This record gives sequence, C-alpha cells and structure tokens, in this order.
Amino acid sequence: MKPVRENVYAVGPDKSLVAAVTAAGLGDTLSGPGPFTVFAPTDEAFAKLPEGTVDGLLKDIPALTKILTYHVVSGKVMAADAAKLSSAKTVEGSELKIDASSGVKINDATVTQADIEASNGVIHVIDSVLMPALIPA
Repeated sequence: MKPVRENVYAVGPDKSLVAAVTAAGLGDTLSGPGPFTVFAPTDEAFAKLPEGTVDGLLKDIPALTKILTYHVVSGKVMAADAAKLSSAKTVEGSELKIDASSGVKINDATVTQADIEASNGVIHVIDSVLMPALIPA
C-alpha cells in the first residue's frame, strides 16, 4: 500500500510550490477537506520561468493566486480518469487541456509522477508551471 500524504498542500520535497502557496495564503484551503487534484510543478519547473517571474509574482498576490488556483481541480481525478478527459475546469475558473495520446500532458506540461494520494485528494507532478490568461475579467 502506497503511503498517503497528509494533504495536497504537503506536496513533497519541492519548496517553490509550497512557498508560493504559503505566500498566497492558500495553505489553509489546500489543507482543507477537499477533495482536490493538484498539478504540482517541481522546483525545476519554477526555475524554467523567465528570470524575475517568481519574485514578481510573490509581490503580486492576486496574480500568484490566479496562477496557483489554475493548478487545482475540484475533486479527486486519478491519472486513469484524467486520461479519458480532454479538459478539466480549474478552481481558477479556466479549462486545462488534457492530452493522453503520448503520456499525459496538461496544457504543455508533462505529468512526470502521477497519483500521489493525499488524505484530501491527489497530486500529479508536472514539469512546467501552468500559466492561465492573466487578463483581468
């Protein structure tokens, strides 16, 4: 039996996502009952962003919150379920594109580790930060 993470906020050894979630004040939400599906970028994914992007987002909490909630889908969507979908609505309100024709891609990010179970959902590790349209509604 695979160990279950305490919650989807406890995403693992990668510090960038946890720091961003904490800065945006979303820790309590992602520690809540859920269930949530989190597409969690690695530290390396954050490092691929243009220089200054992360620092800028840490100073722009509304934009940071929009980006982080774009990585979360309500409900527990396991990889086998995601592979049957072509899109999923995020907590942010936009749709993520799902392509399972060759591995699983979420928009342009590749799922590198799937189905990390947590007490309040599931985590899928991805190799890129997902960016929603940042144009104000």
